[in-house]
Amino acid sequence: MNQDPPAEPVKLEAKVLTVSDGVIAGTREDKSGGTLAAWLEERGFTVVDRRVVADGIDSVGGALTAMAAGYGGVIITTGGTGFGPRDLTPEGTAQVLEREAPGLAEAMRLVNPLGRLSRGRAGTIGGALVLNTPGSTKGCVECAGAVIDVVPHALRLMAGVREH
Repeated sequence: MNQDPPAEPVKLEAKVLTVSDGVIAGTREDKSGGTLAAWLEERGFTVVDRRVVADGIDSVGGALTAMAAGYGGVIITTGGTGFGPRDLTPEGTAQVLEREAPGLAEAMRLVNPLGRLSRGRAGTIGGALVLNTPGSTKGCVECAGAVIDVVPHALRLMAGVREH
């Protein structure tokens, strides 16, 4: 009987992008970015980059493009997904995504009733998988937690590893 070789292990790397005018201005601590990074590390991911940018379409799009360049892991944003006038993370993300992953965004929205207010997106830029999560410490880990189990498989598929 022919057996396929086991799936190649994927390097579980993550980058965290906090989107917040307040953190940039120094009037707010980056609690969600720190919480998300620690949560990812508890789940076996190595956080290789953490950045903070101001709210805005161009700032988010530019940061995601730079973070995705030559990278094959997950990039999770925190902040800017709601209805506030400066909540433009989804628009900045949409500007640079090459392929959308609506099932991931939908799954993240279903974790609790307030999730229905999230406008976050998910998709790919090159070899990077991008997930938008809310800016609260509870919301960012709840939303990421809704999909983290399939992230390694998604990254393997994106790297061209086929599993049977």
